Amino acid sequence: MTAKRLIIAALALAALVSCQGKVKNYRLNVVKEYPHDTSSYTQGLFWHNGQLYESTGQLGESTMRIVDLETGNALRRLNFEAKYFAEGSVILDGELFILTWTNKVAFIYDAATLEYKQTYSYPREGWGLTTDGKSLIASDGSANLYFMDNRFQVQKTVKVTLDGRPVRLLNELEWIDGKIWANVYTTDSIMIINPKTGEVEGTVNCSGLLDRSLRTPRTDVLNGIAHNPADGKIYLTGKYWPKMFEIELKETK
Repeated sequence: MTAKRLIIAALALAALVSCQGKVKNYRLNVVKEYPHDTSSYTQGLFWHNGQLYESTGQLGESTMRIVDLETGNALRRLNFEAKYFAEGSVILDGELFILTWTNKVAFIYDAATLEYKQTYSYPREGWGLTTDGKSLIASDGSANLYFMDNRFQVQKTVKVTLDGRPVRLLNELEWIDGKIWANVYTTDSIMIINPKTGEVEGTVNCSGLLDRSLRTPRTDVLNGIAHNPADGKIYLTGKYWPKMFEIELKETK
């Protein structure tokens, strides 16, 4: 190989390494719209065995639901005592786990029957919750993600950063194809996070997802990411939103 070709090869390799290190940016393409219950202050959203689960918050309004995607109606529903503010939820190894915001407790139910099993002490604010199939992964409104066993004992903590800076207000979480997707509370942004390093590898701009004409004074922020592993489809919604959206990502240059 000539010296010129060596230089060109070296430059190409350097460019490839540089590109691999850059954060990818995405916008949304809406594939389909579905109705969403406007009484749902969405906290946790996920698919399990072909069923869509949703936990909702607010004192006196907190619920755990199995939802019919086509109608937005609850097929089954658990109501929490008015003193509890429910947050993120997920199923792992046949158990349904539900966090609370500031009540300092977490609940475990049987995933198949939705029967109550146990209440556990929880030392942090409960925000989002997901799983990689082995651990529970939780957020608490900071830049930290907590990997826990099935009795909420922390195995490791990962700090989420974007270009070296902490990303705070991490809220609802979803495990998608080996990455953690996280709503950033009060924003229209979703972070796609490397679970090993905490580095943000992609950002999703969700601005304009819910049309202004569909908003009311009660309509709240974007929150709710659900990935159906059976077909790979991804769904987004928000707190008190009238719509849920099946979406695809389009990378922006």
